[in-house]
Amino acid sequence: MKNDLPEVAALEALLREQRDAYLHAPYPSWDTRATHLRALRKVMLDNRDALADAMSADFGNRAKQEVLLAEFLLVKEEIDAALRHGKRWMKAQHRSTNKWLLPARAKVVPQPLGVIGIIVPWNYPVLLAVGPLISALTAGNRAIIKMSELTPRTAALFEQLIGQTFSRDHVAVVNGDAALAAAFSAQPFDHLLFTGSTKVGHEVMRAAAEHLTPITLELGGKSPAIIGVHTRFGNAVDNLIAGKTLNAGQTCVAPDYVLVPRGKEQAFVERARARMAKMYPGFAHNPDYTSIISARHFERLARLADEAQAAGAQLHALTDAAPDPASRRFPLIAVTNAPHESALMQEEIFGPLLPIVPYDTLDDAIAWINARPRPLALYLYADDAPTIERVTHETIAGGMAVNETLMHLACESLPFGGVGASGMGAYHGYEGFVTFSKMKPVLTQARLNARGWIAPPYGKRVNALLKLMMRF
Repeated sequence: MKNDLPEVAALEALLREQRDAYLHAPYPSWDTRATHLRALRKVMLDNRDALADAMSADFGNRAKQEVLLAEFLLVKEEIDAALRHGKRWMKAQHRSTNKWLLPARAKVVPQPLGVIGIIVPWNYPVLLAVGPLISALTAGNRAIIKMSELTPRTAALFEQLIGQTFSRDHVAVVNGDAALAAAFSAQPFDHLLFTGSTKVGHEVMRAAAEHLTPITLELGGKSPAIIGVHTRFGNAVDNLIAGKTLNAGQTCVAPDYVLVPRGKEQAFVERARARMAKMYPGFAHNPDYTSIISARHFERLARLADEAQAAGAQLHALTDAAPDPASRRFPLIAVTNAPHESALMQEEIFGPLLPIVPYDTLDDAIAWINARPRPLALYLYADDAPTIERVTHETIAGGMAVNETLMHLACESLPFGGVGASGMGAYHGYEGFVTFSKMKPVLTQARLNARGWIAPPYGKRVNALLKLMMRF
């Protein structure tokens, strides 16, 4: 269906402009790519304070230190890694040739795909815009980025900064409402990367299918954490709470619920309460805790808690403050005995509610996880090798961290991506380079080769050769 909105027409024209530019320079040199990466690094780091301020204004409150740690430091490290390794990634990879093709030579040549579309969510607007862009630029592509309408100040400043740094036929940012986002997904990009909810991911995939656009989906889901029997329990709780409260739980890889050995539920609550008091003293006015992005999301979290409580769950306040709709500050609340069929246990929470689920044996914990949609992340706290080996090999998740939360995402050499309901494809590091490249197989035949021996007309000679070839 044709969309007559002027911003959609402008997007279509921009895509044509970038594709024309790509066709005129389809294989930029490493020096050109490195220049673009350094320019991106400079503009992001030079303007990190302004972008952090814009982000805090969009959220209502978000600590600058948290933004610098969770977004800008990761961006810097990933660009630096691309600058160290990108030239090597560009080189052709020589492959073996089977004996019947000799003396031919085989190789795989990475090529830029063309124009990459990147759809950015609101929760980490800089990291989740620049991260895919790094992979796209390292692979030699052009890119159009659609920012979230829920972070308008950040999006406007980001658009301005990218416009000052890159020509519009190389990297461009478009901003607009949900109608533009829907039209964006339907454009014939050479690859489309979407980060967001599973529900919207379905819509994006349907739209992209119209043009058979290759797609990477970074979704979410209910990422579990397991606290093992053989672990430093207090350290595990402390680490888990730090990961859960980063950005007030508004993180796609945040631990959604925690599996604890049966009988340890109350000990978990008490340790978590002590951890919150240490991390966020005077919670109601503590500047280090992030607000919920919007009133709608705040109300959604309140509904999840209220419905679970009405169904028999117990809510355990971990601070001395109640959720405040005016400031949209929602303290971390632990939940026990939540019914399995409740929305709290079925939907991705994406906020500071933490269900505690007891288990009896490791078999039970693994079975619990495997009975549910495959998550984006899985966290295990254990000090014994057998537990670590079993959980690593007997569960499937987009990524996994042992005795840590979230930090696998900060390791730029590891691919980041989901599996099943939590997404498809990956980026970061070499895998990001491959995602945004056509890894073209190339066979180069020598002047003297066996082609003439097996060409028609078939007869005794070919039959004899086939008999010989099938024996070796």
